[in-house]
Amino acid sequence: MRIAILGAHNVGKTTLAEALLEHLPGYALEAEPYYQMESSGYEFSEIPTADDFMEQFNYSARLISKSENDVIFDRCVLDILAYLHAIEPGRDIQLLFEAAQKVIAEIDLFVFVPIEVPDPIPGHQADLPRLRAQVDDLLHDWIADFGIEAIEVSGTLQNRINQVLARIS
Repeated sequence: MRIAILGAHNVGKTTLAEALLEHLPGYALEAEPYYQMESSGYEFSEIPTADDFMEQFNYSARLISKSENDVIFDRCVLDILAYLHAIEPGRDIQLLFEAAQKVIAEIDLFVFVPIEVPDPIPGHQADLPRLRAQVDDLLHDWIADFGIEAIEVSGTLQNRINQVLARIS
């Protein structure tokens, strides 16, 4: 099974992905494209740009397309596209939207981690809160627009893990 964990920044995607590995023996974690690209030498702008998100979108699409089964993706083309659209709303993303549809067809389970109020991460202060909220709103809409069956998780980390595991079994 290929699992993609979606959401805005600082909602607990990576924490959930890493915790799921403990419950899903044999699964591999594909780290967020940003971190993979950064570790291989890509230099991102200090303030996120549309070009940075275009590069991440393409990287994520290749990553998903070449992947095998039993993998968890920390982010995928859908949330990266949401960032691109939030940063540059006037950009025509129709072709990217169509490309994303083809790539997401390869994912077996989508796990959406929305912004929760109150935030369950103690002492959490999000960077770029307006961008975070815009991406969260877009993902809520796009999950429906793409016709994606996604599980929306909430609560403590253990609650989130239990919700995903219940869906898998």
